Amino acid sequence: MRISLFLLLIFSLIGCTGIPDGVTPVTDFEEKRYLGKWYEIARLDHSFERGLSQVTAEYASRNDGGIDVINRGFSAEKNEWKEAEGIAYFVGKRDEGHLRASFFGPFYGSYIVFDLDHENYQYAFVSGYNTSYLWLLSRTPAISQTLKERFIQKSQELGFDTNALIFTEHN
Repeated sequence: MRISLFLLLIFSLIGCTGIPDGVTPVTDFEEKRYLGKWYEIARLDHSFERGLSQVTAEYASRNDGGIDVINRGFSAEKNEWKEAEGIAYFVGKRDEGHLRASFFGPFYGSYIVFDLDHENYQYAFVSGYNTSYLWLLSRTPAISQTLKERFIQKSQELGFDTNALIFTEHN
C-alpha cells in the first residue's frame, strides 16, 4: 500500500509529460526564435482560460536554462485582466519542440509544438499531453483562412475535437 501511494505521489509530482498518439514534436526547434509574444488564435476549452479573450503568451529565457511563461487574457465577465506565470523546461533535446510547463508548483504538463513556421516563426500548433489540450498561436492577432483551415485539418487528423475549438477574440 505504501509503495502504491509513493508511486502515485511521484507520478503526480512528475506530471503528465507524455505525447498524444500521432503527435510528433517538431525538430530543428530554435528556442531563441520562439521567445517573445504570441497571440492565441484558437484553443480547446479548459478551466484555466475559460471565458478569456485577447489571450497572449510571452516566453523569455531563464538563467537556469528554462523558459519563463506569462499567459494573459481578458475576462469580460469580471472586467479584468487575468495573468498566470509559469516555467517550462525541455523534456529532451533543446532542438525538439517538447517541453514540460508548470503553473502550479511541482506539477508539470506537456507543451508540444507539433507544427511550426520554421522559416519565420510566425505560427505554432501546440498540444498538451492528450487531445484535450490544443492551441494555435501566431505572432499576430489574425491569421489567413488558409492557415486556419490547415490547423483544423491537421488537428482533426490527429484526433483533436476541432468542432469544439474556440477562436479567440482580439481587439
